[in-house]
Amino acid sequence: MKPFVVAILGPTATGKSALALAVAGRYDGEIINCDSTAVYRGFDIGTDKIAPADRRGIPHHLIDIVDPTDEYTAAQYARDAAAIIRDVHARGRLPVLAGGTGFYFRALTRGLFPGPGRNAALRQRLESIAERRGVAFLHRLLRKVDPESARRIQPRDLKRLVRALEVFYLTGRPLTAHFADTASPIADLDVLAVGLRLPAALIAERVTRRVDDQFARGLLDEIRTMLARGIPETARPFGGLVYRQALEHLHGVRDEDSTRALIVQENRRYARRQLIWFRKEPNLSWFDGPGESSAIAAAVMHLIDAYVARA
Repeated sequence: MKPFVVAILGPTATGKSALALAVAGRYDGEIINCDSTAVYRGFDIGTDKIAPADRRGIPHHLIDIVDPTDEYTAAQYARDAAAIIRDVHARGRLPVLAGGTGFYFRALTRGLFPGPGRNAALRQRLESIAERRGVAFLHRLLRKVDPESARRIQPRDLKRLVRALEVFYLTGRPLTAHFADTASPIADLDVLAVGLRLPAALIAERVTRRVDDQFARGLLDEIRTMLARGIPETARPFGGLVYRQALEHLHGVRDEDSTRALIVQENRRYARRQLIWFRKEPNLSWFDGPGESSAIAAAVMHLIDAYVARA
């Protein structure tokens, strides 16, 4: 039988981790993270990393692998994930990919083009524009020339905005237009991709509970500890959801209740963007229900069993 990978994808708060644990437990699998913030050490509560004690003895990969001040790219992720997938197969186990970073998944399953080298003068010009007119202005520029990249890149993610604009101005083509010219590092493997989706109202309810739990577990203390260790606020994971808003709260921008409400609102928007992204992925089988549901787990396992029977 041709080696294959199971991928459990979908918007935030849909229960991907729970389903991945169930699948890995059933099929002697190992879980490979597909979340762009969980790769950073120390950012635990705001990313909802599964604690080692809750992993049921199942190996988890690509979690806590880089320092917060390091830059970890989608291209690096694709290389690392492909190597781990092959290693898992070599040990006779099933790789189970789980997460909601669509760009990481696309880099792994379709590849990334190498792109033009860095252009220092152009980057400096773009960064100067951001200083004068705000980072959101770059996001508006990108939206005009590369709407798809603008949808996946956060309006305050200066590094990725600069890179996307740099590629466009140097090549005359949007970043996303180059993806079709690339090859996946796991092109010789089958990918059985599963998508979880929930009604918007249910996602809002689940996100609200999760945010309350994050604050109760010490999100603000986690941030204070990292700042005390000397991690700068400019570190990439601090620019992500939850951490960015919580940092603003610590600076007195808004009170805690307003901060919680804002995090919920931003997560709901992020979930919509994730859903739009994953809807464009080919050959993705959708399941309507939370990953913790025994019925959803049974349906996904039936899909895997049917695939194995056909192979």
